[in-house]
Amino acid sequence: MQLFITRRWFITAFALTLALCFSGSALSQESELGSLQAARHAKLQAAMSEIGEHLNGVLGYFLKDLTTGETFERNADLIFPTASSIKLTVLLELMRQAQEGNVSLDEKHTVRRSETVAGDPILYMLGDGTVTMTLKDIATLMVVLSDNSATNILIDRLGMDNINRTLQQLGLTHTLLRRHMMDLNAARQGNENVSTPRELATLLEKIHVGQLLDAARTKEYFALLALPKDSLFNKALPDTVKIEDKPGALEAVRCDAGIIELPGHPVAMSVMTTYLASEDEGEAAVKKIARLAFDYFDRTVRSSPYGRIISEK
Repeated sequence: MQLFITRRWFITAFALTLALCFSGSALSQESELGSLQAARHAKLQAAMSEIGEHLNGVLGYFLKDLTTGETFERNADLIFPTASSIKLTVLLELMRQAQEGNVSLDEKHTVRRSETVAGDPILYMLGDGTVTMTLKDIATLMVVLSDNSATNILIDRLGMDNINRTLQQLGLTHTLLRRHMMDLNAARQGNENVSTPRELATLLEKIHVGQLLDAARTKEYFALLALPKDSLFNKALPDTVKIEDKPGALEAVRCDAGIIELPGHPVAMSVMTTYLASEDEGEAAVKKIARLAFDYFDRTVRSSPYGRIISEK
């Protein structure tokens, strides 16, 4: 009996020793990997912060890897003017109401001159009542050419109050559509369209993960945003990268917000600037942030947990 107990004690002790060894090894490896990732994270955060420090204006951003949850931020909760990036909310409301059957994307609308805004790239130059388009076609002009007349037509059809109500229900309390596009009188009175870097990125994340729209409408939403356009993210990143974004530009304001589709690691990214002494410098800052972020997350996708990239040769 004593021999049996001694043997059982030995086996138990041996098993515990092995377990502790493996546990210690696992904890050590986890610590190693955590240290590597922390070093990379800190380096990128420092590089992006330096861009903000050198910009003669205010820079804010919020970036999130929608797979790992890793985030980078600066002035993420400051309220910025959105310029045309607010059109992300108009497009969401169009898809939401289409999903609920309140409107149809195939609904026809005849464009009247009274609805158009001077200086627009398309609709303002067309005849009064000579063109009839679907709401989806109008949305396409809003996204690709940032046509302000197209945006105002959609705002009137969907209802500004409905757009804002949807945003409030999502908890995006600082994202507000306060005026039509190019309503300078409203802008002078302080009725600016606004959001924060965090809220614009959160809006895109909620849509991307299917919290707001069904699968078909979600796909259609991002398909429109992925259409070719003159955006800061498109200028900053390689042509092979799928980008679903909506940029914005006003005097002393430059911004862009969208999803960067990296394999297995979609990234929600919102970069906003205001009080710019130089709009060219503001554009350069947005592009630099986007490029730094892309290089970081692209390397993450292609690397082992220890950072080794194994290329096919």
